[in-house]
Amino acid sequence: MAGLAAGPGLAALTDVPAPVPRPDVPPQTLAAPPVDQTSVARFAFGARSEPAPLSARAIGSYARGCLAGAVALPVDGATWQVMRLSRNRNWGHPALIAFLEDLARAGAAEDGWPGLLVGDLAQPRGGPMVTGHASHQIGLDADIWLTPMPDRRLSRQEREELSAISMLRDGTRQIDPGRWTEAHARIIRRAALDERVARIFVHPAIKDQLCRWASGDRSWLRRVRPWYGHHYHFHVRLACPPGSVGCTDQDPPPAGDGCGDAMAWWLSDEPWRPSDRPSGPRREVLMSDLPAACSQVLVAE
Repeated sequence: MAGLAAGPGLAALTDVPAPVPRPDVPPQTLAAPPVDQTSVARFAFGARSEPAPLSARAIGSYARGCLAGAVALPVDGATWQVMRLSRNRNWGHPALIAFLEDLARAGAAEDGWPGLLVGDLAQPRGGPMVTGHASHQIGLDADIWLTPMPDRRLSRQEREELSAISMLRDGTRQIDPGRWTEAHARIIRRAALDERVARIFVHPAIKDQLCRWASGDRSWLRRVRPWYGHHYHFHVRLACPPGSVGCTDQDPPPAGDGCGDAMAWWLSDEPWRPSDRPSGPRREVLMSDLPAACSQVLVAE
């Protein structure tokens, strides 16, 4: 037909080959760099300043594990303030953060405790720490000062320099009645009554004081365990949250309230006598000593 530009006919067009079907290619993922299993775990985890972007999971045991998907406790709340901010140890499993916020609010509202000064929780990815604790590795441990929160916001410098106050008479193993108050007992009792809590560690003199103070239901005292130190703060340890695969709980505390005869040894001189055990440095914890999943937690980006 006149007026139409010349071009290929239908026959030529049918000779164009059809596209060859190709299988879908999954997006390329870069394998995480291998972790040197002989490296010292405390230096490896201490170098990580951000949490592992994984689902929240407490992995391993309190003194041999790590933490995926950690959440930071905000450094300021209406009823708490985080101390020693330079340490970057205000990270925990979401269950621990929820517990601390609940305890802070209820303690202020019902126990006459104006607010919590919160010490160390865990590092951003948990694991062994360069300095300090043997536990606090899986995001379920928290140190809470026995100093109540002041009625003002502390500066960053004050949070580094302010010292917690011991509940003991200077140079003794006895409670100082000028420092210890019923509000101290009430906030510890509230924490121990929470079903999320596995144990609370306090100085033996504080445990003894709580044994003398408690009346009525004394079942909560079972969770309050005497231990060395712990007269500047109390140490709360949560049980593994429900559904926590790979999280290892401690055995439950012994039956009973842990008072009376159970305290006799702690109140004697025996626990405080010099030990005959070698005092040399402990063997370093290596990456190979931790659960295998901790290598993934360490390098996850």
